[in-house]
Amino acid sequence: MYKLTGTIKVINDTVKISEKFSKREFVVTDNDAMYPQDISLQLIQDKVSILDNYSEGESVEVSFNLNGREWTSPQGEVKYFNTLNAWRIEKAESSQQKNEPQQNTDASSEQDDLLPF
Repeated sequence: MYKLTGTIKVINDTVKISEKFSKREFVVTDNDAMYPQDISLQLIQDKVSILDNYSEGESVEVSFNLNGREWTSPQGEVKYFNTLNAWRIEKAESSQQKNEPQQNTDASSEQDDLLPF
């Protein structure tokens, strides 16, 4: 399992490949790297509707699996492909929320702060 945090750049429509298989591709821009990276991911089957709750420009955290496969062309040439299959998308915390200190509501720790030693 991998995670990616970034901004949704593109959301494509759901594509029905066959009676039993559908997918929906989207792109997330990862701004954490030295140079921003546009990462293409996909949702498959019952997960395609997850993107209905999001729009382009939103900050998200995407959980995904990395899948690879081999394909042989009719001419006998072997190629390898990678797919990033997303299975969860959550709204990312804003940088302000991450940097805010959490308030401690524990009364005993407040009393400890008042002790002279």
